[in-house]
Amino acid sequence: MSQYKIGMWLYQNSGGEQVQQKIIDRLRERDIISIPDLNLRHSIAKNGNIICKGVNMEELDLFFSYNAGEQTQYQVYLYEMLNHFVPIINNYDAFTLSEDKFKTSHILQRNGIVTPEYKLCHRDDIDNLKNVLREWGGKIVYKPTDGWGGMGLVKIESEATLDMLLPFLNQTDIRYFYVERFISYDNTDFRIDIVDGEFVSCYGRQAPKDDWKTNITSGGKVILREPDDEVVEVAKKAAKITGLEIAGVDLIYDQEREEYVVLEVNGIPAFATPEQEKMGLNFNDKKIDLIVNLMEKTVKGE
Repeated sequence: MSQYKIGMWLYQNSGGEQVQQKIIDRLRERDIISIPDLNLRHSIAKNGNIICKGVNMEELDLFFSYNAGEQTQYQVYLYEMLNHFVPIINNYDAFTLSEDKFKTSHILQRNGIVTPEYKLCHRDDIDNLKNVLREWGGKIVYKPTDGWGGMGLVKIESEATLDMLLPFLNQTDIRYFYVERFISYDNTDFRIDIVDGEFVSCYGRQAPKDDWKTNITSGGKVILREPDDEVVEVAKKAAKITGLEIAGVDLIYDQEREEYVVLEVNGIPAFATPEQEKMGLNFNDKKIDLIVNLMEKTVKGE
């Protein structure tokens, strides 16, 4: 019987190289071959085959794509095609859904998950946007529908702020505005990791002083925190609704309405860095084990 072959593309910085090696070692223990560093950027498609570094991608039993912030349009295009022939974790449909904040929020709300109230409107519909600003108490957050790490987020607290933002946005190719009601919270969030429907870990992030964004790339810092059952169940349900096999669900607590609110569902939630492990985030091994179990189950069709 031939061995199963799994192709991988996993980020290498911030401890990613060590995580990848652990995955390779644990797969080897199960008699599963790993082929790392299959970056679709270096591939070419010809005559019914996608070839990456000499590997025929359609002959893999599974492709594990786990690299945030480095996806080009070319890679995503091939990712979509490859998904028709090879199991991919995360699957393409769920991955693209999680990359779009409007679509994610819309589907979550349709399925009973509380997200920030939102408005999607054409960029010429400024009067409607100003009405929303007044309706939501004079505070809204403008978000690009794609992007990560808090990039592009702008808090709008007055019509004057909105008027200042519009000329900049009009110089871009943005055709619509996505805005959310600003939620009063304690400037900390919850990140819940879920793999194959199982709870992996919980930690938090705290915004820097005099700021409201908790993202690490925006100056936030990681904090230890314990989840309650409600947070975990909300995260599990959000992951299931989006269809992500691996998900990182971001939540905050709305102090005015006294309820948890899902901000985002991330398809490539990071492992703990070596520095974070030293401060007490010790979930990497559990997450790796669950991912390897998921891979084995998938290639064996279980």
